[in-house]
Amino acid sequence: MEIKIPEERIGVLVGPNGSMKNLIEERTRTKIDIDSDSGAVHIAAFDDPLLALRVMDLVKAIGRGFSPERALPLLDDDMLMVEILDLSKIVGTKRDMARVKGRIIGKEGRTREIMERLSGAKISVYGKTVTLMGYPEQIRISRGAIEMLLDGAPHGNVYSFLERKHQDLVREELKNTGGL
Repeated sequence: MEIKIPEERIGVLVGPNGSMKNLIEERTRTKIDIDSDSGAVHIAAFDDPLLALRVMDLVKAIGRGFSPERALPLLDDDMLMVEILDLSKIVGTKRDMARVKGRIIGKEGRTREIMERLSGAKISVYGKTVTLMGYPEQIRISRGAIEMLLDGAPHGNVYSFLERKHQDLVREELKNTGGL
């Protein structure tokens, strides 16, 4: 399996003295070959091909701006997903891109932080993309909030949407654990 990541993210994937790459390879019994010139990352699985897919998601997340520490849970939970939203398909100019990314991040990162806290998904805004990492319902909620922001909805309306969805998640969790 092969995936390309931005060249400036290769060092993050490799880690100091190869420590992150070695950790990933040891935990997953995979072999990771990285072409630092092109950003191509080749993943070979020895035992479990599904684990190679998990490693690919991990590499994808790191390549799209997540720190390895925030991305490593992908190896431990098969239900965690990564979804990349390509803003360049909806935004025309660099100025519009900066404005849209600013709306998603918010002042001092506040909007991104609120989205993460209320949806449970982790969010990375990097380059021309927004990457979501979480369980399917968490990603659906985060994507909905981001789409509202892209459509020009006021931040207050987005926060209200997130609060409602957060309450739904809490109720569903209580119901599933027998708390209700």
